[in-house]
Amino acid sequence: MEDVVNMDASFQNPLAEDLDHILAHTRGLWEELRNQKLFITGGTGFFGCWLLESFAWANDKLRLNAEALVLTRNYKAFLKKAPHLATHLAIKFHIGDIRDFEFPKGQFHFVIHAATEASAKLNEENPLLMWDTIIEGTRHTLEFARYAETKKFLLTSSGAVYGKQPSEITHIPEEYAGTPDPTDPRSAYGEGKRAAEMLCTMYCKAYGIQTKIARCFAFVGPYLPLDIHYAIGNFIRDGLQGGPIQVKGDGTPFRSYLYAADLAIWLWTILLRGESGDPYNVGSEKDITIAALAKEIAGHFKPELSISIKENTRSNQLPERYVPSNHKITRELGVQQIVDLKESIRRTVHYERQKGAICG
Repeated sequence: MEDVVNMDASFQNPLAEDLDHILAHTRGLWEELRNQKLFITGGTGFFGCWLLESFAWANDKLRLNAEALVLTRNYKAFLKKAPHLATHLAIKFHIGDIRDFEFPKGQFHFVIHAATEASAKLNEENPLLMWDTIIEGTRHTLEFARYAETKKFLLTSSGAVYGKQPSEITHIPEEYAGTPDPTDPRSAYGEGKRAAEMLCTMYCKAYGIQTKIARCFAFVGPYLPLDIHYAIGNFIRDGLQGGPIQVKGDGTPFRSYLYAADLAIWLWTILLRGESGDPYNVGSEKDITIAALAKEIAGHFKPELSISIKENTRSNQLPERYVPSNHKITRELGVQQIVDLKESIRRTVHYERQKGAICG
């Protein structure tokens, strides 16, 4: 789409502090993108918005003269969601479906495949569609990368590739060889991401594309949907609506949350500095139970909100865990969690309140 214009010069990005934070910790990476073109799938989702925000910020601040082409099925919806990105001169859009989009012409030395986020609803109701979207979409995007003479390709995979995390493993490492249950249709997402990683490995070997793999866990920050299956998003929504904070289970599972600005730092670093064919866990090591998370979020509102836990704690059962080890990525690529959970929640609540004030 060529008929886009810049936002009004008076626009003040509410994420400026976060974007400066990202730029400060990635400044040495961006030179590789100077005068280059990127192709991004999933660019209008949670990950994609942060990639586009940080790309546009770095492109403007460093005068990179780079361009991002974003695959989308609904440009008008994104224009409403993020007009400053949808109308940025360095960001253009290509209309199509991830499974069969027409290949845009020209060279794209960098491709980020961030389509197919973890939709629990789709995975539950239509696992075949989830599977097809991941497998066909990844294969088609890799074929495009081959056509476009891509040098570096980033797949946003998932911690779901490990299957159920054993309770005795507090932080799951990349070398853990567990798998999702192949007899359970609900494993379509995790098995699909495993197959997507294999496709990347095969294209790397067959065609020399440097394929980078980010196994993503749980996150918090602006652009996170507050109305789907993410507990932290639901709790923030409950808080903004005046409470109570509603815990749907017994509150015992352990999770960890990486702030979106740190996520962007990690993803750009993996794309530009990660080892080809080598998976990296992306997520915080600082675990917290769902019940404790609810209490943490309740405390961000004054007066402190009440908490409702739906189920009683089950006796003689070890709690579930979904927590990564980030030892490898910290050791090899030098990234680390910078924004802690308390500050992550504060920034997200502040952003949502600002958005509500503007939109409401």
